[in-house]
Amino acid sequence: MDYPQTLDYLFNALPMFQRIGGAAFKKDLSNTLALCDLLGNPQNQFKSIHIAGTNGKGSSSHAIASILQEAGFKVGLYTSPHLKSFTERIKINGNEIPEEEVVEFVAKNKQFFEEKQPSFFEMTVGMAFWHFAKEKVDYAVVEVGMGGKFDSTNIIHPILCLITNIGYDHMQFLGNTLPEIAGEKAGIIKENVPVVISQRQEETSLVFIEKAKAMNAPLYFSEYFYYVEKQKDSPIHINSLFKVLKDGKPDFLEMDLHGNYQAKNLAGILKATDVLQNMGISIEEIHVKNGLRNIVKNTGLKGRWQTIQEHPRVICDTGHNEDGIKYIVEQIAEVPYDHLFMVIGMVNDKDVSKVLSLLPKKAEYFFCQAKIPRAMQADVLYEHATKQGLIGKVVNDVNEAIGIAKARANKNDLIFIGGSTFVVAEVNDL
Repeated sequence: MDYPQTLDYLFNALPMFQRIGGAAFKKDLSNTLALCDLLGNPQNQFKSIHIAGTNGKGSSSHAIASILQEAGFKVGLYTSPHLKSFTERIKINGNEIPEEEVVEFVAKNKQFFEEKQPSFFEMTVGMAFWHFAKEKVDYAVVEVGMGGKFDSTNIIHPILCLITNIGYDHMQFLGNTLPEIAGEKAGIIKENVPVVISQRQEETSLVFIEKAKAMNAPLYFSEYFYYVEKQKDSPIHINSLFKVLKDGKPDFLEMDLHGNYQAKNLAGILKATDVLQNMGISIEEIHVKNGLRNIVKNTGLKGRWQTIQEHPRVICDTGHNEDGIKYIVEQIAEVPYDHLFMVIGMVNDKDVSKVLSLLPKKAEYFFCQAKIPRAMQADVLYEHATKQGLIGKVVNDVNEAIGIAKARANKNDLIFIGGSTFVVAEVNDL
């Protein structure tokens, strides 16, 4: 098989949560363990950092990888889902896994896939670990796909765990309360392995304290060490500027990621870096500063409050659950514009009513759907939205909806694209 044929096989032969949802999710690590055993247990051949959370785990993973790259290390980065290309999931120092490596991996292990029928995600985790071991990375930053305890990535024994925040998402799999969801995320905490919590929350703190104590794992709530405040955006600054207090001493750090929610992530990133430094890993202040300034350049991260056009300003963001949308709406309110257009699509396995209730009423909406089976039909989304007082129309195709919004917008207007990672993934200009 060539690369297109290999991708077609992977997308269609293996159950894929990104496309079909719950049928691809398993509370069982046996397939991943069996695949990695077949591969010679590559997950044991490099040092890893494991990152979980409801929101912020992707940004935090890319930021820590960028810092380690600036420090001169060879750094693997595993994230999901991909936006444009499958190979985005598996990178070394920002370089995506070569297509021929994907073809080789699938060809060598196709018999296993046929016999065991692993999920798409289980297969991808094995491929990532195989690639990182083969290329002899110094460190691999590994983002959890969903939850933690039963996530396929949870076969690693990392040197550090980071949990960003806990919110309501994937509740049919992870639980209906924040403590239940936190319990699933806390499943990545390992014996004697330090764990950093980016955002201390009253409902979930005790879950992490008890789990860390049971595992004899040093626990750090980052807000006890860092206070982070995003500064008002200025035309002078290409990057976002954050005021950071550590031990009462102020400093200013830049990030090339622009969401206000990055302030929540940054404290965890900085504390995680401190813990790595305390292990004797050679990371200097200049590596941290340059790493944060060059996350996009070093890792290729896309879709986090990303401006893809000016006049009219067009912004996309992959935030898709209640907490993520709250931050997006707050940030939209800070952007000067004459008229607001919203290009919105969602998936059909979430309770969309809470998210829709948060969206601004004074806007013109275009309801669309991504080209995946999980996408909520645009006309169904429209019906839910009208009940929440949102006014607009159905335009099924994502890019057609964006085109109509651009045609209607004046140069001082704002067009926002989001509601689902998969909507952002289809944006032609990204």
